[in-house]
Amino acid sequence: MSEIFSGGCQCGAVRFQAAKLGRPSICHCRMCQKQFGSFFGAFVSADQAHLTWTRGQPKLFRSSAKVKRGFCEKCGTPLTYQHPTGVEIAIGAFDNPAAFEPAIQVNHHKRLPWIDTLFAKPVYSSPEYEAFFDSIESWQHPDFDTPVWPPEDEA
Repeated sequence: MSEIFSGGCQCGAVRFQAAKLGRPSICHCRMCQKQFGSFFGAFVSADQAHLTWTRGQPKLFRSSAKVKRGFCEKCGTPLTYQHPTGVEIAIGAFDNPAAFEPAIQVNHHKRLPWIDTLFAKPVYSSPEYEAFFDSIESWQHPDFDTPVWPPEDEA
């Protein structure tokens, strides 16, 4: 993918632009589960020469002898997986994460035992539930680049 994609953390302290993106994937390893606080980590490989931090920089945590994990120091958003041969960017950190459908799963043998049936579970919704979520005012950074964040009148 040679298009330029933007993204960043939830609070807006760290923003990036990336081009020459590669293979989107999900990883089931325990380190990715813990980094994301979720069932797996979702990443797209990136060419480091075409990754620019446009606001702030991720803080790095060495999760193993060979890997560093990047995250926003202010809000904790997971951002990168850096390994000896390159960098991968968290799919959820992109402004348009729908552009990166995972093509492969890695460490599949380490997946949680119920992951294969997860999306067959019933969907819950109710008018009260929807009204509650509709009433929430989001303070997170919008899904596009901004010259300043937070807005000066809210800082």
